[in-house]
Amino acid sequence: MLTSAGGKAYLFFLGILFLALAVPHAQAETIRNIQADSESYVIGKGDVLEIVIWQEPDLSREVKVRVDGRISMPLVDDVMAAGKTPMDLKQTVTGRLSRFIQEPEVTVIVRNQISKSYYVLGEVRQVGEFALEKDLTLMQAITRAQGFTEWANKRNLVLFRQSGDSEERIDINYRDIVSGSAPEQNLRIQPGDTLVVPH
Repeated sequence: MLTSAGGKAYLFFLGILFLALAVPHAQAETIRNIQADSESYVIGKGDVLEIVIWQEPDLSREVKVRVDGRISMPLVDDVMAAGKTPMDLKQTVTGRLSRFIQEPEVTVIVRNQISKSYYVLGEVRQVGEFALEKDLTLMQAITRAQGFTEWANKRNLVLFRQSGDSEERIDINYRDIVSGSAPEQNLRIQPGDTLVVPH
């Protein structure tokens, strides 16, 4: 049997071993996520980006995509970022920097996906703006808002959705979703959606 001191030392050793194995895995997972974002994520207005130029700390910085869709950086000046993937933006910044730096190594990381947000208002326990970081249904959005208050009118939810230059109003009966009589009303949340839960 291990003594108290011996037992603590053994547990400490196990903890160090776990960290040694877990950290590389977590780093690898982070790298895979960044690579996936670079291929598919479309940058939007308000997003916060970290742009790293290898061995150029004075040029590397965190920037926010402005309302006009552009970002500003030293040597690069204004660059259109909105509508591009991180990989597209990397190529643009690399091209601009190539006039001043030989073979610049540029990395673009999306730090905050502000442009991919939706809103929940009314009779839920947590109203406000939520980041749309993955595919989300209406029911899941309500869960993220910590559910309904006791005064919520679950039969008359309203989803406002931008459709081109106009705004579409979609009436939703939450009880019909739960009962299974109208599963099609459990819509996928889209960026910019506003879900209103009335009294």
